[in-house]
This record gives sequence, structure tokens and C-alpha cells, in this order.
Amino acid sequence: MVLMIKKIIIGLIAGLVSGLFATGGGMIVVPALVYLLKTDEVKARATSVFVILPMVITSGIFYYKNDFIDWKIGALCALGGLVGGYLGAKYLKRIPELYLKLSFTIFLIYVSVKMIIS
Repeated sequence: MVLMIKKIIIGLIAGLVSGLFATGGGMIVVPALVYLLKTDEVKARATSVFVILPMVITSGIFYYKNDFIDWKIGALCALGGLVGGYLGAKYLKRIPELYLKLSFTIFLIYVSVKMIIS
């Protein structure tokens, strides 16, 4: 029961972050699954991608209703996302966990610094 509640809370926080900042799957779900629920890194990343779908649909409906979507940019990014998502999923098991963690950490630090500076 406690484990089920933890999972629901992780989803709630990820959904909140997704709605507010248009992110949440990787930034919230992966670390929570790995460090709080002791899930394998690869399984956590794959589960995170699966969990993103309901959050994206829910937020997307709100963004659509409020005319916040730039359809041209969205369509082009979605096309790139389809190819990138396929390649990322295909090569996920081939990349050592240490490299995944390091690259993810470096990416988050880089983005954080850029957001603070801008």
C-alpha cells in the first residue's frame, strides 16, 4: 500500500511539473524510480517514457484550448522527436548506465545554467 502511494505521489509531482514547465518525465520520474523505488536505470527510463503519455495528453488539451500551441514548430519538432525517440530507445540498452547518468546530469546542469543566465 505504501509503495502504491509512493508511485501515485511520483506521478502527481511529475504531472504537476509537466503542466507547469512542459517537462517532468525524465526530470522527476527517472530519478524517483531509481532512487526512491530502486528501479533499474534502463527500466526507469522506459517507464518514464510510458508515463509521459497521459501527462502530455492532459496538458496538451489545456494548451490547445487556450491556443498556446505553435502548430508549425510543433509539427517539425514532433517529426524530429519521432526519429530521436526511436533512436534513443533503440540504443538505450547499449549505453552503459554511468554514461547515461553523466550525460543526463551534464545536460541538466547546462540547461539550468542557460536558464539562469538568460
